[in-house]
Amino acid sequence: MIAIRKAEDRGHANHGWLDSHHTFSFADYYDPREMGFGSLRVINEDRVAPGMGFGKHPHRDMEIISYVIDGALEHRDSMGTGSVIRPGDVQRMSAGTGVTHSEYNHSRADLVHFLQIWIEPKADGIPPSYEQKHFTVDEKRGRLRLVASPDGADGSVTVHQDAWLYASVLEDGDTVRHALASGHHAYVHVVKGAIKVNGVAVGTGDGVKVAGESELVFSDANGAEILLFDMAD
Repeated sequence: MIAIRKAEDRGHANHGWLDSHHTFSFADYYDPREMGFGSLRVINEDRVAPGMGFGKHPHRDMEIISYVIDGALEHRDSMGTGSVIRPGDVQRMSAGTGVTHSEYNHSRADLVHFLQIWIEPKADGIPPSYEQKHFTVDEKRGRLRLVASPDGADGSVTVHQDAWLYASVLEDGDTVRHALASGHHAYVHVVKGAIKVNGVAVGTGDGVKVAGESELVFSDANGAEILLFDMAD
C-alpha cells in the first residue's frame, strides 16, 4: 500500500509570527483520519519570524526531533540544555517524566524553517534526556543516512522506540533502495524538491504512507531532500 498525503491537504495555521503546516492532527487542526502513522504522531513544518518563538512550555512521554531546513533555532530546557540547531543538525529530546523547554528563532533578521517531529515512545516514564548531532550534506548525498535509531547505531541519535529515521539528499540520476523488514511500515516526508517513491511522483511537503511493501525505491529525483521513517508494528 502506497498512500499519498499531499502538502496542500495538511492542516495550516498562520499566527503572523508562526506559519505552520500540520501533517497530522495538532492543536486546533483535527482530522480523525490523520492522527499519526504508527508511532509517528506529529510532523509540523514551521516557519518562525526573526526573534520570535515558542515560550517555555511542558512536554512529557514523547520523543521530539527537530530538523532545521533553513536558519537557526535556539533551544533551552529545564535539563539545563542550551543550544542552537542549524541545517544538518538533528536534535532529539525525550520528554519522559516531564520537561519544560523553549524554542526561538536565533536570528533577528531571517526566518527559521524547521520540522518538529513527535514519535510516541515505547514506554512512558523514562528520564528526560537531550541529544544533538550534525550530519553533513555529503553524508546524505545519494544515500539514506541513518540519523535516529533505537540503539544510536552509526552515530545516530537515540530514540526510545522501534523506529529508524533516515535522511537523504538525491539529485538527478540517483536511485536508492531501502528494504523493509517483515512487519515494518514506513512514512516518507519530502522536505524539498521532487522524487518518485515506488514509481509514484511526490513533491515538497508531500508525505507517503507505506504498508505491506518489502522495498522502497527512490528515483527520478529533482533536487530532493527526504526523511524516511522505518517503523516496526
